[in-house]
Amino acid sequence: MAITGLGHTGFWVDDLETMRDFYTRVMGLTVTDEDTELGIVFFSARPDEEHHEFVLQRGRTAPPGSKLTHQVSWRVDSLESIIDFHHRFRAEGIEVQQEVTHGNAIGIYFFDPEGNRNEVYLRIERDVRQPFRKTIDLDQEPATVLAEAERLLADGGAAYQPVQ
Repeated sequence: MAITGLGHTGFWVDDLETMRDFYTRVMGLTVTDEDTELGIVFFSARPDEEHHEFVLQRGRTAPPGSKLTHQVSWRVDSLESIIDFHHRFRAEGIEVQQEVTHGNAIGIYFFDPEGNRNEVYLRIERDVRQPFRKTIDLDQEPATVLAEAERLLADGGAAYQPVQ
């Protein structure tokens, strides 16, 4: 018997409508099911393959600012997608914590409307000892972003830049 992967995760929320809008309109997820009476929405990035990977349900009891979940990370298909999210988050006024290279990934840490930390990331097929995190500038062409990520990895030095 072995675990083969993460099936889905979810958040308890205060404002289901705002959160539903964020995860469909900004993040691009598809609503696969919902029950307005129970206050629950199911989402999928791959609705033809997976009924849901993410769930929101009304009923959060923790006060604002409570740390409940470390993060939910969303894998993307290309560096262009990361750059598109960079522009989308800026246009939407989304709070971005950090845009980073991990050596084995390039990503953006950000917060949803209720303060839950998320990440969109592109996996780069190499192994890099973690934690490795350096801020990267996504206001560049994709080839320049990749070159900067390579330079930061080769540079070594202080491999971890904690977020303030």
